[in-house]
Amino acid sequence: MLQDTRNYLDITYEDNDTDEKLLGIIRRGADYLDRVAGTPQDYDTDSAVKSLLLDYCRYARNNALELFEQNFRSELIMLRIGVQTGEYAERQE
Repeated sequence: MLQDTRNYLDITYEDNDTDEKLLGIIRRGADYLDRVAGTPQDYDTDSAVKSLLLDYCRYARNNALELFEQNFRSELIMLRIGVQTGEYAERQE
């Protein structure tokens, strides 16, 4: 996920401090999205949730995290509803 984030943010230089900072942002973003969804998400295979995580990282890196929830409200709601729908379908089987 680190390399995908570096690519998404157009970070082309090698710097351990930047990588450590990005890893922290990625972890916090994944924790946040897991809480919103209600379950742990697979950021490697689910392109919608991966896209949300990359955008979370972009907002965090640009010190605009307070705007993320506002600007991605519908996507966050769809994430939660999708998880709930999947859980409901599993219980019905």
